[in-house]
Amino acid sequence: MSTESKASKPEILQAFRRVPRTGVIFVTNEASRRGYHAGHPEWCNLGQGMPETGEIEGATPRAEAVTIDPGDHEYAPVSGLWELREAVASLYNHLYRRGMPSQYSAENVSISGGGRAALTRVVASLGHANLGHFLPDYTAYEELLDIFRLVTPIPILLSREQAYSFSSEDLERELQGRGLGALLMSNPNNPMGKLVSGHDMARWVGVARRYDCTLLLDEFYSHYIWRPGPGESGSMVSAARWVEDVNKDPVVILDGLTKNWRYPGWRVTWTVGPRKVIEAAESAGSFLDGGGSKPLQRAAVPLMDPVLVEQETAAIRKAFLKKRELTLRRVYELGMTIDREPDGTFYAFVSLQDLPSPLSDGMDFFRHALDHKVICVPGVFFDVNPGRRRARALSRFHQRVRLSFGPGYEEVERGLDRLEGMIGGFG
Repeated sequence: MSTESKASKPEILQAFRRVPRTGVIFVTNEASRRGYHAGHPEWCNLGQGMPETGEIEGATPRAEAVTIDPGDHEYAPVSGLWELREAVASLYNHLYRRGMPSQYSAENVSISGGGRAALTRVVASLGHANLGHFLPDYTAYEELLDIFRLVTPIPILLSREQAYSFSSEDLERELQGRGLGALLMSNPNNPMGKLVSGHDMARWVGVARRYDCTLLLDEFYSHYIWRPGPGESGSMVSAARWVEDVNKDPVVILDGLTKNWRYPGWRVTWTVGPRKVIEAAESAGSFLDGGGSKPLQRAAVPLMDPVLVEQETAAIRKAFLKKRELTLRRVYELGMTIDREPDGTFYAFVSLQDLPSPLSDGMDFFRHALDHKVICVPGVFFDVNPGRRRARALSRFHQRVRLSFGPGYEEVERGLDRLEGMIGGFG
């Protein structure tokens, strides 16, 4: 090996070390150093970003096998199997657009191999744009917005004093003042669980239409709804209900099997929006990821049956409401607070400010929780900060952690019991 190649090795390793980790990956990696692995009976993963995937009462039977057609050994189309695209469009029309003249078709749907792949395709297709994003929001947005230099990320600070609300008037002011060409948000929000829906979302869509600002709506938790907004009924929400013309209104929706169907390992997701957006996302996907799994896409087609979707969602609501009630009750009993109780998702964004030091700091709380074999996610990871333009030390969320009630009831209860013991030790 030459001297030159030896000299370059540390530089390569240094470059790898600079690759950032999202919040869940960071905390899981730290826990793994202490012996954690998925399914470990001694650990409680209150940091996990996925729901429990096993049988729950009243739910549709879990898929146990996938039949592979000989033709499925070939690549899938970059935009996904036509049959699945049709099935997704039909589901959205059934759930949200019955009786409306403008209907989604397969051409309004693109299939991707995971949520990050779907988001990356859409953002890559924006070109030059000021893209607004909220604080706090999903940790993976930070790396996503840092990759594409044509996109200028514009943070929008949500106010604790206003319960993190953001009206259509606020949206209009941001679009006028900052010249936003697009707005990215998880709805309901990860980590807070704040939901924009009903008549409020109808007004948002109207503002976006008027200013030609693309709403990029991450609806991966849209079947975990505990408090629907005015004008909504049922336990599933989507901005698709408030779109007038599916090919003209600048509304792009992302969802998949990951959370709402409880199949995160399938990596089957979709983008629903105007035909021109889907075509642009397909072009981006052709060089970014090349498309998803053909066998799993075919297996996903029957899962789009509205009867099965409604049955699964009803079971989710029954099982997860119990865990939400348990989590909120215990959080308050342990001396923690919540600025805004979650309207949706399976998370509680918890304030530690009233706990004794050092537990009042999110990162310290996380590390002490690891000593008790409990995982959580420090709040600073949700202070979306592309390019590290703001100092982490000044994060408004350094006294927050996200607790997940995604695991089974017994694991959530056991984890909260251990946190009680931890906090009691500092009393």
